[in-house]
Amino acid sequence: MNIWVDADACPIVIKDILFRAADRAKVKLTLVANQAMKTPPSPYIKSVQVASGFDVADDEIVRRVIEGDLVITSDIPLADEAIEKGALCLSPRGELFDKSNIKARLNMRDFLDTMRASGADTGGPPAFSQNDRKAFADHLDRLLTLNTNG
Repeated sequence: MNIWVDADACPIVIKDILFRAADRAKVKLTLVANQAMKTPPSPYIKSVQVASGFDVADDEIVRRVIEGDLVITSDIPLADEAIEKGALCLSPRGELFDKSNIKARLNMRDFLDTMRASGADTGGPPAFSQNDRKAFADHLDRLLTLNTNG
């Protein structure tokens, strides 16, 4: 398993959790972003800087991801494409996206985009909380345990 991070919008606290987990589990972790990313010195952690532009980082992740990998993203279209290639996807809030739920999430995202385009105020996501951080860490730990023991 490799872990791919849609790193431009990933909260710093989630990156820190991922850095510790990659070293502990000895799993390759790659942050993909359109800006330089600082990473701790580790044989398991690296970053890839891509050109600026809409979905350039997403496209790079999709190009590189393979079956069994894990993608960290809150981007539903990216999650959908990664799942099509056999990857699992985990949001920074700890929600696991897989074949059983991604199409419904994609439909809801598209619906909300349509609503916003027509002028409706759909609000934004709630502030990132301690509960989100814990949900992410717990789910990541379960996935890494399954990967190393299963």
